[in-house]
Amino acid sequence: MALYSAAAAVLAGLERGEGGLKSLVYNSGFSNVRQLYALVSETLRYASVLEELMDGAALLQAEKKLAPQLAKVLVYDLLFGKGLKCGGQWKALARRHRARLEAELARMKVRHKVSRNEDLLASEKTVSAAVSQVPRYIRVNTLKTCVDDVIDFFKRQGYAYLGKAASVEELKALSGKKFLLDLHLPELLVFPSQTDLHDNLLYTSGHIILQDKASCLPAFLLGPVAGSHVIDACAAPGNKTSHLAAILKNKGQIFAFDVDPKRVATMNTLLTRAGVTGCQLVQQDFLTVDPRDPKYSRVTHILLDPSCSGSGMVTRGPGEEAAPSAERLQALAGFQRRILNHALSFPALRRLVYSTCSLHQEENEDVVQAVLQEWGSAFRLVTAFPSWPCRGLAAFSGAESCLRASPAETLTHGFFVAVLERCKEGAAAPSSLPAAAKENPQPGEGTEPGAAPKKRKKKKQCVK
Repeated sequence: MALYSAAAAVLAGLERGEGGLKSLVYNSGFSNVRQLYALVSETLRYASVLEELMDGAALLQAEKKLAPQLAKVLVYDLLFGKGLKCGGQWKALARRHRARLEAELARMKVRHKVSRNEDLLASEKTVSAAVSQVPRYIRVNTLKTCVDDVIDFFKRQGYAYLGKAASVEELKALSGKKFLLDLHLPELLVFPSQTDLHDNLLYTSGHIILQDKASCLPAFLLGPVAGSHVIDACAAPGNKTSHLAAILKNKGQIFAFDVDPKRVATMNTLLTRAGVTGCQLVQQDFLTVDPRDPKYSRVTHILLDPSCSGSGMVTRGPGEEAAPSAERLQALAGFQRRILNHALSFPALRRLVYSTCSLHQEENEDVVQAVLQEWGSAFRLVTAFPSWPCRGLAAFSGAESCLRASPAETLTHGFFVAVLERCKEGAAAPSSLPAAAKENPQPGEGTEPGAAPKKRKKKKQCVK
């Protein structure tokens, strides 16, 4: 049924760090957004229980073609929801495993010494605290407007602008209708976490993008100059793609890949609304792309944000982190190593950003270390954003060049970013400057990332 497919797609988007729960639901194209939001929210709320259930019943081992996200949705509705609302293959699949899943649920209750399904839920206090302190970030879409005009627009709507933040503590203290310019990223505005802007004119017209701060880091640190040819290897739903287009000022060429036709359609809608041109959407598995194809001969920059466990995501609706099994982490890390190796094989590549919304070292530092060892002296790590407070885990020499983000320390979703550059002959130690600052300064040109943008002489007009 379309409902389950849409819910699975939203869960996958959350795992990939492509947006918050509301954003992904609203952009899903599903007709009944309330029904979809409720199903995804409840599936997230039971996420750890569902993981334990599916592992105990060996569901994914028995149904190797069943995506984990779809499995969670089906198992939730079968055992905790109102019963499956579909027929066909999904109903048949669920019936095949119903007895085993119900038996595993009974064993779980015995192990946890509870009698009701609801009692299996872990305390959500930690998650609720994390959700409450992560602000609402909006990225100003400079393809359509500029920071000053967006600030003026919100001031006319009764919001109080407090200027540029000087510390993370200032972001944490935001309340009511107050907002700040972010202390690190020059085109990011910060509102209290409860702020809902999905119906705001600037959002519906594509002048602003609702995007977590950590999710803005990959494109910002890739920093391609206008005119560059860039690949966004795992692009849907397109927030990072639109950010790349804004950095390029729609000058150059972006190749945006995703294998799912529905996700490509969603991406097309988002990019059109954002005013993106010069972007070729490709419905294809990036691993099947030939790096020697002449059409990619000028690709110098690649943004690689592959599928991951999503363990760093803090949802804005009910939900909690699901702990992936060791087997799933191993499988994800294997895929991530393959796709990173593939991306580095593009002959003209100069810079690549590898990012995940995972907290696990296996998907982050370990992947980067393994791939760099395979390439020898061909690529090196660039010290990404030296002023950023959270660095990579000391899994290998050079891990401090990577950065991490977390709700507690940076007031963002959990994230990992590594910037890799091709070594020139006779190259010395890794660069100590942010990649984005060297090649493509953001507004406030000539300043470190995070500096306040200089006022432009001629402002683009935003919606009044």
